[in-house]
Amino acid sequence: MSPGTGTDAIPMIGDTRLPEVTDTLREFFVSRSIEAYVVGGALRDALMARQSGDVDVAVATDVRVAGPQIAATLGGTHVALDESRGIVRVVVPVKDGTSGVDISQLDEGIEEDLRRRDFTVDAMALPMHRLGHGDPGRHLIDPLGGLSDLRARVIRAVAPGTFAADPVRLLRAPRLAAQLRFDIDATTRTQIRAGAHLVTDVAPEPTRDELLKLLAEPGATDSLRLLDELDLLCRVVPEISEARGVTQPKEHHWDVFGHLLETPGQVERVIDPQPDRGGFVETGLPGFDGKEDHFAEEVSDGHSRRTLLKLAGLLHDISKPATRTVEESGRIRFIGHHTEGAAVAEAVLKRLRLSRRGVELVALMVRHHLRPSQMAQQGEMPSGKAIYRFFRDAGEASVDTLFLNLSDYLAARGPDLGRDEWSRHCRLVQHILREGLERKAPEVLPKLVNGHDIMDELRLDPGPRVAALLQEVTDAVANGQISTREEALELVRNKMEMRDSRA
Repeated sequence: MSPGTGTDAIPMIGDTRLPEVTDTLREFFVSRSIEAYVVGGALRDALMARQSGDVDVAVATDVRVAGPQIAATLGGTHVALDESRGIVRVVVPVKDGTSGVDISQLDEGIEEDLRRRDFTVDAMALPMHRLGHGDPGRHLIDPLGGLSDLRARVIRAVAPGTFAADPVRLLRAPRLAAQLRFDIDATTRTQIRAGAHLVTDVAPEPTRDELLKLLAEPGATDSLRLLDELDLLCRVVPEISEARGVTQPKEHHWDVFGHLLETPGQVERVIDPQPDRGGFVETGLPGFDGKEDHFAEEVSDGHSRRTLLKLAGLLHDISKPATRTVEESGRIRFIGHHTEGAAVAEAVLKRLRLSRRGVELVALMVRHHLRPSQMAQQGEMPSGKAIYRFFRDAGEASVDTLFLNLSDYLAARGPDLGRDEWSRHCRLVQHILREGLERKAPEVLPKLVNGHDIMDELRLDPGPRVAALLQEVTDAVANGQISTREEALELVRNKMEMRDSRA
């Protein structure tokens, strides 16, 4: 075995840095004299003094036998991930949720196992029985120089065939680089570009998860540009390729492709502003009570509203190329790109097997991302009725759509953004946000009358006229125009008289 070398001290690996289940695992294996090693991301994170929730273990025993025994010891459940390759998972309840223990079976020794892994920083091992016994560097098994790459903050493939052996690694490399803030070494970049076509062989679910995990990390725009540089982005979402080189009106700093990549980064800016950046963008940004919790909420496949908002940013103008027209005057227009874009985004995300709720949220954001800027004449604030209708139509995505609109504005103007125009736009969005949240439309509006009341009052049969009148009442309540049953009935009588007079 080859212990790690080097003069730099590395952090001690203590029980507080490895997942909390590791101590029980060590006792399990040591008491049974089973050869076992901590490997993969948990070891890497411990060496970096990062907290990790899951742990990978390689064991020299039959995992089909050991898996259920470990599950019983830890009070968890046992799942066979890949019986043919000898991989099982134990899911263990912990204080803040669950922790996963992935157990792989060693067939040819630990060094051979490490040589079959993906990246050098994940191809190190530490014997279980050595945990907590002095400097881990003395016992670290590191045949491929993972510790050196960890210190250099580099992602390096373990072998030339790394990506052909498992094409999901093509996406895992840039995702890991985003997560750890590492660089991908030049040879590995070349290998990824050479094998990029293989990414289309990856199943939809891991493709989806790697893309969303990458977007979840700070620096999403840089990560998307890296995906594009590696020839992966337009293979994962081919529809985006049509946006490359598509020019926009002079108000836009980037072409459509550049704008799509820029928007997720601006989402980060409006959701998590950093006032110390020294610019005016962070000054006066709209906000609301509970903003942090709102965007941290998990809404789809374990991913947060924040991440889905970045995804919507990437897709929001995806139909601009298909809807682009140039008038005789030279004016460039993209009529209907928001509605067509919602349909395209929905198709993309269904293909990636995003949950139904996730697909609906992103599609709603794409469909309505222009509306906050179109709800009133320039220089005026939208009416209560317009705000109510926006919250009604955008539904669960209303607040998210407002922040997409802000991000879209920033990504459109780029370095050409002016302080005054930005201040006006922020005031507009803050007004819509405040008024919409105060009205709580439409879920908790008081129900002054129902359809039966209207039919009884006007002697109408059930049908679309009753539904239309009921909507008029709802709009008037949201607008603050009426607040009593009598006012509601008076409103429907007046509306009916007006319709009869026009007939």
